[in-house]
Amino acid sequence: MYTHRRLMAITTSALLLAGTAASTSAAATSPAPSTSLVVNARIAGHCSYDRVVIDVKGKLPPTTVTRVRELRYDSSGKKVPLAGKYFLEIKLSPAAAHNDAGQNVYKGPRLIKLNLPKLKGFALTGDFEGVVTFGAAFHNKPSYTTKQLHRPERFVLDIAHRNICRSSH
Repeated sequence: MYTHRRLMAITTSALLLAGTAASTSAAATSPAPSTSLVVNARIAGHCSYDRVVIDVKGKLPPTTVTRVRELRYDSSGKKVPLAGKYFLEIKLSPAAAHNDAGQNVYKGPRLIKLNLPKLKGFALTGDFEGVVTFGAAFHNKPSYTTKQLHRPERFVLDIAHRNICRSSH
């Protein structure tokens, strides 16, 4: 009887180990979810709007634009040195501006002062815990629209202003 229990214990242990190895092996071979990479931001002025385009490699992640009282860097909490009375915070998540090896893949502006009709400053304010954050600064309350464009993947923020181009009529 002692030998029978011992044999059952050994068999049970072997089965548990085999199951653990199989599940570990399956987990190791299954593809990891790929993170969307924020690779660039481009800014331009147009006749009736200022535009920010954020380029993404991979699937465009959910993106939010929120009015905030001030801009702060995500990891440190330090104030972003951009002049303005009004600010927008743009968050892409889940996303990263670095690859799995920790190397920076973002090639756009990190902090730039602008003199566009509405947009006065733009900054990369965070690449922290799966969230990439940008901030935009304005002297006057911005009226804006957003859209997502595909192939290539990009997020667009248009900030309206009065038409500054002369009419051809």
